[in-house]
Amino acid sequence: MRVEPDDPTGDWTREGVFEVDPGVYRIPLPLPHDGLRAVNVYAIRDSSGVVLIDSGWPIAADRERLERALAALDCGLGDIRRFLITHVHRDHYALAVALRREYGGQIALGAGEQPAIAWLSSPDHRPMAEHRAAMVRNGAAELAEWVRQRSTGIRIDPSDWEPPDVWLEKSAVPLGDRTLDVLPTPGHTQGHVVFIDDAAGLFFAGDHVLPHITPSIGFEAVVAALPLADYLRSLSLVRSLPDRRLLPAHGPIQPTVHARVDELLEHHARRLDECAAIVAGESLTPYQVAQRITWTRRQRAFDDLDQFNQILAVTETAAHLDVLVTQNRLRREEVDGVRRYSST
Repeated sequence: MRVEPDDPTGDWTREGVFEVDPGVYRIPLPLPHDGLRAVNVYAIRDSSGVVLIDSGWPIAADRERLERALAALDCGLGDIRRFLITHVHRDHYALAVALRREYGGQIALGAGEQPAIAWLSSPDHRPMAEHRAAMVRNGAAELAEWVRQRSTGIRIDPSDWEPPDVWLEKSAVPLGDRTLDVLPTPGHTQGHVVFIDDAAGLFFAGDHVLPHITPSIGFEAVVAALPLADYLRSLSLVRSLPDRRLLPAHGPIQPTVHARVDELLEHHARRLDECAAIVAGESLTPYQVAQRITWTRRQRAFDDLDQFNQILAVTETAAHLDVLVTQNRLRREEVDGVRRYSST
């Protein structure tokens, strides 16, 4: 394997080591059973070893591809001295935990992820219990039953969610002659952070800003009270900063962060208006509202989504409806454990 210049016009998921800036490399790792197809791990190399931003899924395919990529940089898995993780989701965090057990290396994660790590690593945690409860609360009884049936075959090892060595707050991380600024950007998860190399004009976005899709909102082990409100504030914060190259966790590198942030803010503004218009004159659950919305860039009907993506759709719809309540455009009531929304 050889190091190649990054090409945003090609297949961003193909195996390789792609230089995006001197000493900074993009390494796509495959995702099993996932429509996202791959996660971008970024390697920053200096005289003392390698720092990874995000880590990949803890499967043989990811580990082997990462090992081959590092070999192209004349390094090995044991040369990774630090993992800087944007958020707690498995495709970003879990391989770092596995590699730390074998080789050492320090893991740093956003401080806002402490409740999620505590719950996921607890022996009392039951797979997808929180998602089943959310579907009941949002009026999606059929999806709640699907979650119950699916969860019976899932086995979670709490050790996959061992705590990091460092909890990141807003700060600066020196990496040899390079410095990364840590910026908390809650929304996709409570503890999501991005890393900014101001001197090089690089914005390591994790899942906060993705070039082709909107990241899921509210689908996490411990959900914030208003995850969409958090996300919109984080987007506005990023928009107020100088523009930089967008290095996303999924998708090709883009020349500008601002352009995509503007699109995301516009999308959510339209979605808020759409949800308010659907509810007008009725009393509806998030499930009922989600059924009347089209989804993805292809404008797919709700019934054409698989069950997992229907769960994401209902969860995101509930997040929009809750923001509309804070804006006094809707009101919410709970009857028999199910939330319903109506016009004010």
